[in-house]
Amino acid sequence: MDFAAGSCRPGHHTELPQRCMRQVGRVLGKVARAEWYAFAALGILTAFLSFLMDLGVAKMLRAHQWLYTSLEGGGLLQFLCWTLYPASLCALSASFSHNICPSSAGSGVPEVRTMLAGVDMPHCLTLTNLFAKFLGLTCTLAAGSTVFLGKVGPFVHLSTMLGAHLRDLCVLVRGDNKGEANGEMLVVASAVGVASCFGAPISGVLFSVELMCSHFALSDYCPCFFSAACGALTFRLLAVWSGERETLQALFKTNFQDSLPFYPLEMLVFALLGLLCGALSFSYLFCHRWILRFTKTNRSLIQMLSREKGLYSAAVTFLLASLTFPQSAGQYMASKYTMKQLLSSMLDAQHWGSQGQNSSLELEHASWSEWAPSGSPFCFSLAFFLLMKLWMLVLACTLPVPAGYFMPVFIYGAAIGRLVGEGLVYVSPTRDHSGQELAPVNPGGYALAGAAAFSGAVTHTLSPALLALELTGQFTHAAPVLLATLLANALARSRQRLSFYDAISISKRLPHLPSLLKACPRLSSATLEKVLGPIGPVLESASGLMEVRQVINTSAQPEIPVVDSLDSQILLGSVQRSDLLKLLSPNQAHGVLSMFAADTLFVTQGGRLAGTVTRPEASGG
Repeated sequence: MDFAAGSCRPGHHTELPQRCMRQVGRVLGKVARAEWYAFAALGILTAFLSFLMDLGVAKMLRAHQWLYTSLEGGGLLQFLCWTLYPASLCALSASFSHNICPSSAGSGVPEVRTMLAGVDMPHCLTLTNLFAKFLGLTCTLAAGSTVFLGKVGPFVHLSTMLGAHLRDLCVLVRGDNKGEANGEMLVVASAVGVASCFGAPISGVLFSVELMCSHFALSDYCPCFFSAACGALTFRLLAVWSGERETLQALFKTNFQDSLPFYPLEMLVFALLGLLCGALSFSYLFCHRWILRFTKTNRSLIQMLSREKGLYSAAVTFLLASLTFPQSAGQYMASKYTMKQLLSSMLDAQHWGSQGQNSSLELEHASWSEWAPSGSPFCFSLAFFLLMKLWMLVLACTLPVPAGYFMPVFIYGAAIGRLVGEGLVYVSPTRDHSGQELAPVNPGGYALAGAAAFSGAVTHTLSPALLALELTGQFTHAAPVLLATLLANALARSRQRLSFYDAISISKRLPHLPSLLKACPRLSSATLEKVLGPIGPVLESASGLMEVRQVINTSAQPEIPVVDSLDSQILLGSVQRSDLLKLLSPNQAHGVLSMFAADTLFVTQGGRLAGTVTRPEASGG
């Protein structure tokens, strides 16, 4: 009977797992705090999800390429295959995200910034949102370079969702609600999201410092680096274990020469490239802000985006795919390349014009062969790519699907740098004054600097400079890459211009203070006198019970200011209204006891018995 009574005790089945978790927490706590295990688990889980997504996307892209190749000879069938495949995937992504969790669409970075600023947004951290964003993002990426969207932003959001649930697990293990990692877990997660996408832990932490947090606590550095390193190491180990790579190496391994990576005079060209990227970012950000306003003001588009998200996504993707069809304009945009192949081809250290000049077989197998279709000039293809992808990317940003926008602008900047580098190769001399042959200019270095500078100008961050170096392992170009990124940022930030994510925050009406200041620059010069209200009731330091009762009866403020005297109005501090009510409670009890001539008073709170007060206690005896 004793055992049966114990097993049927209310809440027993829920208390047993909690006791087990607390016991596990005590054992693990002898080695390290529970939060550190959560930080490691966060990095490992996010990297596993990133690798799993990359694996699935790669298989779906190969399936599309195989189907397109197998239909060779049938122009109409190839066109339908090229256009309907990504259109169907984007329609599925939009419909799935809308029906399962509407907040899963978009990048997620503005929402994460808002949460880190202290705004509670629990609907953005649910498991349903995580599931919808993961599958929706997989479909979006499987549409390929036709849609030209990435995964960095959504993975920052996915990592934040994992971090929120691991934070709750830590609270359960500790058995309290006062964990030190409750706030820092989300900060750590924002750094892990970048590290797990590229295997770049240092730039991931810098990204979190620059973009995600208005105020970054020094105590968050160690957890951020630890978790980001766990995520980056896991991501690279999974690539080795799967047979994709032979050893741990950079994601985009380049072949730049180390003996003479660039000439000193080239620093001037890198500086001009940074200024060019900063200037071109104006055009992109202007078009982006315009399309955001248009989607919020055009009634027809508002109705379609609210009711027919799948249809809108399919129509826009079909248009983009039609323009990138390899047998039409797509042949001048290297449309057969995936996002990774596009970036790899632009980072090639060799001058494109010097390869394959004497052998068509070399040209066919060159890493840049798609940039020179039918022997046409590759510079024309690069220029056409830059012109078309500018407005195509802006249009793709209106798709209501989970998608990232950092990698597209990173590749776009690489194309700018590649075009500048190839032009420099064309005009630079091959021999010095003494007739000695000079080392050739490396166009891939300009592509690397352009990628960092343009993406940094668009996002108003410097972390892309470090990310470019970690992605390629080319730290010999650290100085020119940083110089180009600094100058691009200086130009992009002038006159309080909005960054890409600031514009989205304002468009979604998300409360983010830096966005508010950039949207209304006059706020920085506004004075408090314009918003000050009346002072209201105050208490003197020598106030008695009568004054306290009068303030309580005349004011509903949760905090009452306390001054030295009413004449001086020198602020000493404040007192909570609840504390003043507790101060008055014994006096009120004394009045009730006297009124009813009672010796004991039963006190209730919300209808429940809270305690008793006797006459001696109320009298202070």
